[in-house]
Amino acid sequence: MATELGPTPVKPASGTPDVHHGPKGVGEDNRILSQGKWASWLLAPTVIALGVVIVYPIISAIVMSFQKDAGLDPVTGLFTAGGPAGIQNYVNWLGQQCAAPGGGTVACPPGTLGGQFWTATGTTFLFTVITVAFETVLGFWMAMIMARTFKGRGLVRAAVLVPWAIPTAVTAQLWLFMFDFNGIINKLFNASILWTGSEWPAKWAVIIADTWKTTPFMALLILAGLQMIPAEVYEASKVDGASAWQRFRLITLPLVKPALMVAILFRTLDALRMFDLPYILTGGANNTTTLSILVINQIRQGFNSAAALSTITFLIIFLVAFIFVRFLGANVVEQSGATGKGKK
Repeated sequence: MATELGPTPVKPASGTPDVHHGPKGVGEDNRILSQGKWASWLLAPTVIALGVVIVYPIISAIVMSFQKDAGLDPVTGLFTAGGPAGIQNYVNWLGQQCAAPGGGTVACPPGTLGGQFWTATGTTFLFTVITVAFETVLGFWMAMIMARTFKGRGLVRAAVLVPWAIPTAVTAQLWLFMFDFNGIINKLFNASILWTGSEWPAKWAVIIADTWKTTPFMALLILAGLQMIPAEVYEASKVDGASAWQRFRLITLPLVKPALMVAILFRTLDALRMFDLPYILTGGANNTTTLSILVINQIRQGFNSAAALSTITFLIIFLVAFIFVRFLGANVVEQSGATGKGKK
């Protein structure tokens, strides 16, 4: 016959009644549940605001991208209010197809917006790769200098951040004056270059201006990573006889890598959305049109096709971000797994 066991009585001191201990953790669980509810209520306004500001525009753009633009029907000559287009807008952009006068589509003539998609995509990635590479190298060098202890370090750090603090539109106009034929750049190097008058000078003008503008951002993030490295690590390496190059390669780079990869990710996503700097500096001429500039120019001709192009741009940026995050996440998993195996 089974006997039901209750809480075990604790033998008290003489003269005091028996004390029975109830189940532990009930009060703590209730407190955690209450805190979780409060956290949900506190986060709800932020989640709703993000949904209105981010999610709704994305869904709206995707819905619009599957609609035809209002305009004259090339067959009947009558005005049409649009209607379902399926994936035709995406096919037109990816295949660089334009509407034919007699109906259907043909290859877009050179110079039209529809014929600039792949050129604008290549230009966008060209600007992204070159500017991010330059900014990473220069930003790392500036961060290494600012991480040292010297007189006037605070003033140097403040001065370095000035280009990043200037609005991009002001930066673009400033460099436009400097890249003028009679500007300071040509005077300084005794050159006669039309910086915004031909393809490669115009591209290098955008690259130089963007590098000057955003290198402080990279330096700031990398500096934060450098300051997380304990000084004792460097002191121990010096005692062991490690050279400056060995300390940089074996200590600084591995330990600053997480902050460095985050900085590169942020800067890459920002560069893929580049608009105002090339738009003000060159107006998108001489093959300096980026995907963002192409979207803005297309809005003037049709919102729905521009929505399709903006959705394609969003997918490209999302794919790049996914690759970066997946790459970083794989490293974290491997490191944690290796650590766990080492402890067993």
